[in-house]
Amino acid sequence: MVDETLRAEGDIGEARSLTQDAWRQLRRSPLFWVSAAMITVFVLMAVAPSLFTSLDPAKGDLSRSRETPNAAAWFGRDLQGYDIFARCIYGARASILVGVFATLGTSVVGSVTGMLAGYFGGLADTLISRIGDIFFAIPLLLGAIVFLSSFRGDDPGYFQVVFQVVLVLVVFGWPSIMRLMRSSVLQIKPNDYVSAARALGASPVRILRSHVFPNAVAPVIVVSTINLGVYIAVEATLSFLGIGLIPPTISWGVMVSDGLPLLRASPHVLLFPAVFLSLAVLAFIMFGDAVRDAFDPKSR
Repeated sequence: MVDETLRAEGDIGEARSLTQDAWRQLRRSPLFWVSAAMITVFVLMAVAPSLFTSLDPAKGDLSRSRETPNAAAWFGRDLQGYDIFARCIYGARASILVGVFATLGTSVVGSVTGMLAGYFGGLADTLISRIGDIFFAIPLLLGAIVFLSSFRGDDPGYFQVVFQVVLVLVVFGWPSIMRLMRSSVLQIKPNDYVSAARALGASPVRILRSHVFPNAVAPVIVVSTINLGVYIAVEATLSFLGIGLIPPTISWGVMVSDGLPLLRASPHVLLFPAVFLSLAVLAFIMFGDAVRDAFDPKSR
């Protein structure tokens, strides 16, 4: 009778899972909605750029080289006479593709290896951890320079270039996710429900899939969401150095690299792609911060 009265008064609610509780917290966060709206816009730019512009980003007019922003070209034109607004819109595709696939790749590889290391321990843990330490010790930019310089062909296609950059980020990015998943599994492994499933004869694959992974994946989701913005920034850095995405591929990093020599004479060539890049990275990092706060009970 007392429990029913308290529940009716709202003091005691229905039991909720961690995900349901996190979603309830996210819905109350202005940071989540602002970042989600920005991410939606950037994803639409990557998936359907024709919704934002009807101009051809690969069609240049040398007679209008370095034209300042005006009614016909909102962001002006670059050195080759390309419309900067159209190229900023189409540049989202390559940058978002690299960020999304690099995040998915590091999350999958890191989660699988981290679960195996944390659950089985022993030789498996030692072997996976030491391999992870080797890749973790190599600086990302140095490893990317060596890798991309060694394996890039003379005339790589669009998807080949994107795949190579994604592969570099996955190869050097999975150890951090592996460490995070391993520590999470080590905390969950001694729990009673895992011991009960093992005592009932459940196979290790079933235990990992049904009991360990759902309860250990929350920190990985949080960090991976933040990493998505970081990988977009890394791609821009590699493209700026000339070893990431290369022309004729359109990306914000390539545009920033092309606009740097014109910084004093035509600053708009560099300004607008840099703003798009900064906003995209900021949106994903803000989204990751909101997700982290929602999944962290200590922040409530």
